[in-house]
Amino acid sequence: MTIDLPEEQAYVSIAPYMATTHDCFYHSLTTCRGELGNEELDVKITDSATGECVVDDRVTTFENGFAGFWVPSDIVGTISITHEGKSGSVDFSTGEEGATCITDLRLS
Repeated sequence: MTIDLPEEQAYVSIAPYMATTHDCFYHSLTTCRGELGNEELDVKITDSATGECVVDDRVTTFENGFAGFWVPSDIVGTISITHEGKSGSVDFSTGEEGATCITDLRLS
């Protein structure tokens, strides 16, 4: 199934991990699984060019271990997550070549 996206926004699915992950680029609702299902996360997503924090929220991951966010399109930034005293961050992009599935954010 294909979903039309708003022109000025991109959807990014994020599954932080502590022990195991999988390689992914385009998120699949049916096959992508993260290890932290139904867990609370503190998430900050920052636009590197402007320094603007576009997401600053406490969320609960879905059963599949992912949390999803609408963010501005065509930005380069950083995703930072904290969970139960562990934290991690990773760079990302919402440009045409940017991944929609972020699975390389390790919490330590």
